[in-house]
Amino acid sequence: MAWVKPFKGLRPPKDLVERVECRPYDVLSSEEARIEAGDNEMSLYHVIRPEIDFPEGTDEYASCVYEKGAENFAKFQRNGWLVEDAKPMYYIYAQTMNGRTQHGIVLGASVKDYMDGIIKKHELTRHEKEEDRMKHIRITDANIEPVFLAYPDNAALASLIDRYARREPEYDFVAPIDGFRHRFWLVDDEADIDAITKEFAAIPALYIADGHHRTAAAALVGQEKALAHGGTHPEAEYNYFMAVCFPASELTILDYNRVVKDLGCYTSDEFLQALEKDFEVTCMGGSAYKPAQPHEFSLYLDEKWYRLRVLPGRFDENDPIDVLDVTISSRLILDELLGIKDLRRDKRIDFVGGLRGLDELKRRCDSGEMKMALALYPVSMQQIMDIADCGKIMPPKATWFEPKLRSGLVIHKLS
Repeated sequence: MAWVKPFKGLRPPKDLVERVECRPYDVLSSEEARIEAGDNEMSLYHVIRPEIDFPEGTDEYASCVYEKGAENFAKFQRNGWLVEDAKPMYYIYAQTMNGRTQHGIVLGASVKDYMDGIIKKHELTRHEKEEDRMKHIRITDANIEPVFLAYPDNAALASLIDRYARREPEYDFVAPIDGFRHRFWLVDDEADIDAITKEFAAIPALYIADGHHRTAAAALVGQEKALAHGGTHPEAEYNYFMAVCFPASELTILDYNRVVKDLGCYTSDEFLQALEKDFEVTCMGGSAYKPAQPHEFSLYLDEKWYRLRVLPGRFDENDPIDVLDVTISSRLILDELLGIKDLRRDKRIDFVGGLRGLDELKRRCDSGEMKMALALYPVSMQQIMDIADCGKIMPPKATWFEPKLRSGLVIHKLS
């Protein structure tokens, strides 16, 4: 059972939301955050990317940077750019991308559920990235940015969400840069609050879709605070962290593609010939080719596109990890042919989210920066859930969720 609770959100006034809200901290660089914030002192980048308030080149992990984030967070509240709601409530958050809308419920997710494996993960996390977010949560005493969870479809929750989605939203704006629409409703009716809590209590598991490091950091800080208080306040805010939970069927997972600097010891012709051991290789010419089904890949090499189809017997159809295209391509192409064994650390490989399209793969190869590109068919949400249910971990760089959650629509204070 998933234990969730409403909370008193800290939010921008309606007329300031578009000045406060911003992209998540981990999808852009310090320099990009500096440019996007510009002269807007209300931009939440001053809280989640506080290095922008220091000279260029300042270490973003310096203690003075974290302190500046906390100072700015206090300033936002003092100036009325963030105001706490009068009562605990849930929130509904809708995102529209390319005509498709997904509706999530913003809630307090249980630290205990994460520790007990009821909130399930499918990726490994890195200690240094966890520690960075833990420091930020400790010093601000808040979950400034939400994590992104999925839940199995639920008819009662779908009906409730649909009812709110027909009303005038609290916030309604189109984000700059990507042009995606974001809408936000307050669920302050006690009967609806109770209904949401009850329905989640009957859901056997939640799944981390995006934000494994933020989830781990939020849960670990919550656990620290609970231990410091002797575990005597089970309903305390620090026992919960802010999440947006979406029904699994509404989520969009894009392809997460690879670009590689060189072919190792192979010439282009030798590489294509070596691929024929495990793939049916078809030259598609100069027109971009996108994989049309699982176990099909697109290769871009020397200004030509190739379709690669995996030959029979090259993977175990009964193994939820081995059947993934990210596993097949990593093992049969990147590892066995090119000697790229550590996707997280090898400098010969980089990754491109599917939102950038095949043109970005072509551009990086045609520029001479990269030698070849590999486009993959996207992983499904069902595959992610099956792997998490088995307690297994997906290969690195396997999923790319869009649209990303905007930061600054609501914040969860831990005290």
